[in-house]
Amino acid sequence: MSKTIAEKTEEVSEYIAHHVLDGGTWTVGTWHMDFSSVNLPAAFRLSGLMGLIGIAFVCWMYAKVYNHRARVPRGFTNLLESIVVFVRDEISVPYLGKEDGRKFAWIFLAQFTVILTLNLMGLIPIFATATASLSVTGALAFTTFAVMVYLPIERHGFMGFVKGFIPHGVPVPVLFMLVPIEIAGLFIRSLVLAIRLFANMLAGHIVLFAMLGMIVIYGAVGLPALLLGLFVFFLEILVAFLQTYIFVMLSAIFVGQTLHPQH
Repeated sequence: MSKTIAEKTEEVSEYIAHHVLDGGTWTVGTWHMDFSSVNLPAAFRLSGLMGLIGIAFVCWMYAKVYNHRARVPRGFTNLLESIVVFVRDEISVPYLGKEDGRKFAWIFLAQFTVILTLNLMGLIPIFATATASLSVTGALAFTTFAVMVYLPIERHGFMGFVKGFIPHGVPVPVLFMLVPIEIAGLFIRSLVLAIRLFANMLAGHIVLFAMLGMIVIYGAVGLPALLLGLFVFFLEILVAFLQTYIFVMLSAIFVGQTLHPQH
């Protein structure tokens, strides 16, 4: 007995929900890795596992693949070198200044390579999209928050860090309203980083699955959706790079604002 369109739509919806929501099952073909029954924290669910795989891959690239001794970078080393130069010269230095930008470029380089790897991993069928989970993007945003707090304290001391929340030349009564807003802004900036990356990656994958699901629901009539799905797939590759750049750029801006509050 053939299934109705409504039944097929429900099955596709359940499939999409299973693949975009954080879960405890990793499926590759007929192989299943199910750890949902184990009492693990959210960081060790499917998205956390994908995050650990992505981080391990990045560490392997820079430790084993990247040729530190090459005078003229070639192949994959040249690609990694290009990423290093781009993050340093186009993101870190413009927003932190030449000295601090070069000194702390490694922080933003780590963010850039990890986020880009996780974004692109989600486009490979055997992997899940770690950055489509708020727990993962929240952890990434927390690294920015930690840097926004640690670097100013290390540079200016705790009181110097606190003074950064007090605008100059503002009447004392107004400070009672502005200072809490400035402090809240420190947390809001990190929250915005987490939510925007999570929302963009999640929405893109829902649209991609929905396009492909039309073929399952409508059969041959829905085949034109395959071309649309292919377009969305290539668009997702662009989004993976774009969202990585935006996340790291905003991180550099936020860190620069707290590190150099006078500017």
